[in-house]
Amino acid sequence: MLFTEYRPTPTKGVGFWGQIGIPSRGRKLHEALHDGIAYGVYPKLAKASGIEPKALARYVNIASATLGRRAQSKRFTCDESDRLYRFAELFKTALDLFEGDHARAREWVLKSNPGLGGRAPVEMIKTSAEHRTVLNLIGRLEHGVMA
Repeated sequence: MLFTEYRPTPTKGVGFWGQIGIPSRGRKLHEALHDGIAYGVYPKLAKASGIEPKALARYVNIASATLGRRAQSKRFTCDESDRLYRFAELFKTALDLFEGDHARAREWVLKSNPGLGGRAPVEMIKTSAEHRTVLNLIGRLEHGVMA
């Protein structure tokens, strides 16, 4: 069986990470997570992923009352920021898997997956171990390895 090499489609303009306002990696990312991601990232992330803000709050385990307090304080806690980053990384990786097709990436993220024991990828971002499992599955799919 012949496999073609996967190459993500180059994004014109700012790119996913710039669009939502989170550094993609390195020291700036680490500092942003420790200091707490700015609340303004949240609506941008919901819009970029096409997921309703209330649903996104459920997926990242932030209660609606807490979300209201974060809107007032303008910043998420370190733990909340980490979960938001995990969601963003998951969605971006799925977006790359589906070569920039937002609808297919969103559907894949929200749909139960046999490679994850029947759980949806978005259900597995509450812990770093589960998150890593989803990213590993995406890596296998990118390389044509059956999950």
